[in-house]
Amino acid sequence: MATTTATITLSSTDLLSDELSLNTTATLTAAGNSTGLTLASGLSRKKTGNTTEYTLFAAADYTDDKAHKVYLKNISTTAAQYFEIQVAGTVVGKLYAGDWALFPWSADSTGTNCDIDITPSAADMTLEYMLFIDE
Repeated sequence: MATTTATITLSSTDLLSDELSLNTTATLTAAGNSTGLTLASGLSRKKTGNTTEYTLFAAADYTDDKAHKVYLKNISTTAAQYFEIQVAGTVVGKLYAGDWALFPWSADSTGTNCDIDITPSAADMTLEYMLFIDE
């Protein structure tokens, strides 16, 4: 059984009236049990050629209603450049230069097109990504 652990540390000395120090860890497991995720797409990079929308992950290519995990990172160093992230046609946010995200994805293709799409704010941007797959 594979074990994949995600850890996030948040800290700040001036965001709140007190110092912020948060550290949490999660083991990435399959839907409804404690079995580790056993497949991954591999860490990859997508270089965009223009500012049109791209489908990064098509829900139809993966098993419905599972506990897939998606990692995304905008590797741009230009502060104003971002990737708009959509899931099932709904904008869930923008990743600006250096921003990253790790979020669950069900890949539900039965009722809604749950594709993950990205739209770069400028041509020739690069997105780093990986999908942890629940069989």
